[in-house]
Amino acid sequence: MTAHPPSADPAARAPIRLAFDGGQSALRVRVIPDGRTGSGPGYTHSANSIQATVDAVRSAAEQAGVTGPVEVAALGLTGFPKDLPTAEILAKSIAETLRATEVRLTQDMVTAHAGALPDRYGVVLAAGTGVVCLGIDRDGSWYKIDGHGYLFGDAGSAFAIGRAGLVAVQRARDGRGPATTLADTDLDPIELYPSPTLVDDVARFAPEVLRRAAEEDPVAQDIVVRAASELAETIGAAVGSLAGAGPVPVACVGGLFDGAGDQLTGPLRAKLPGRAELIVAEGNSLDGAQRLASGPPGPYAELIVTHHA
Repeated sequence: MTAHPPSADPAARAPIRLAFDGGQSALRVRVIPDGRTGSGPGYTHSANSIQATVDAVRSAAEQAGVTGPVEVAALGLTGFPKDLPTAEILAKSIAETLRATEVRLTQDMVTAHAGALPDRYGVVLAAGTGVVCLGIDRDGSWYKIDGHGYLFGDAGSAFAIGRAGLVAVQRARDGRGPATTLADTDLDPIELYPSPTLVDDVARFAPEVLRRAAEEDPVAQDIVVRAASELAETIGAAVGSLAGAGPVPVACVGGLFDGAGDQLTGPLRAKLPGRAELIVAEGNSLDGAQRLASGPPGPYAELIVTHHA
């Protein structure tokens, strides 16, 4: 009798669904339903950012061991293109790269909202390297606040905090500003100028500012309080966009809040409008991308670009 090699596991060949969360620090993928994960480079502002995003998607999928056909891929991206034709080109390129039957492409604010508020009513502030806020009303109407990028927006973001901290370092070293323990860093901010990941590099100084604020450095405390006021203002604008006078659930998510402590959340809470009801997010942006990959778009339909292969 001729021996035959065992057949491959049919489950390994079955179509899968992929959820992607793409930020400025990294792009992550989760395979549905088995939960495998992978990661790729984060978004960078450059002339070839579309191809860089496609390459990051490929890298993350390969790291997660994705080899079979993909039924649906849902992606929430910081670098979501500003114009529809470019977004459609990106969705098509991703579909070809993943051999996906369907690609659902949207902004990271949408996946953050879908992950944090499964009931889909309320406001989600996503604060990491950048800041964006999305409010969804009971009738499905939506309101986006900020998300204007590091030059013209992202008020209160990790980039904004990091930049303010590095400015304080230079002012203290020059004798133009007050002394601060922030200046104890070995980092020379001038050396960051030629970096291709400048925005992310600056944002990475934010945890140091938060740490020094917790240690009661007055310069760091002032930076964090000002950032908290900016974030509260953004939330207030989103809450004010929703109809009615009743309480609005508000979830704050993103890397900025990871380990930030009361030095950030305390002044933020104090500045919020009365209607804002802070709650703990049920999930993160990757969870939101999984919901978008697994079910109907609901109130996010207008915010998603869908490509069918």
